[in-house]
Amino acid sequence: MIEADIILRGHDPKEPIMAHPPEIDSDITLREWLQDVTACGKGMKLDFKSLEAVAPSMLLLEKMWGELSQPVWINADILPGPGGQTTPLEPQAFLAAVGTLSSGAVLSLGWTTGWTADADNPGYSWDMVRDMEKVCSVLKHPVTFPVRAALLPQSFSQLKWLLQQSHRFVQIL
Repeated sequence: MIEADIILRGHDPKEPIMAHPPEIDSDITLREWLQDVTACGKGMKLDFKSLEAVAPSMLLLEKMWGELSQPVWINADILPGPGGQTTPLEPQAFLAAVGTLSSGAVLSLGWTTGWTADADNPGYSWDMVRDMEKVCSVLKHPVTFPVRAALLPQSFSQLKWLLQQSHRFVQIL
């Protein structure tokens, strides 16, 4: 898999680009990246860092869908998680924007997280995993939950429960 962080360019022309906040510009557009990765045949993980970038990115992806033979994962942090300092994308707005997604795509839905060395870092709470289950229970696509590996030991019971709620749910570290 090749992962790409996606935002909407901060000036004209407003288009999806490969960049991570706080950046607002890039020399690589999503259109160019999709063409290059499609040609190499590697799987794609599109990691959305702004809600504004989702709808125009989905339009680009839809136009190319017939050419794709590799896996496509659509990723966003949609809920606050342990130690997270960034604001997650609003879950319902994100899911609405990817609503026309091909049935072959995988949704990768996560939490904003943080971790500090030599500190007592909290894990994923029961409330956090129940909130995620509530969001994902109505989805038709396969769902993978990216989790911070350092938080797994203190969250094992909660994450195991989450995975048991649907045969469509899997976890990546």
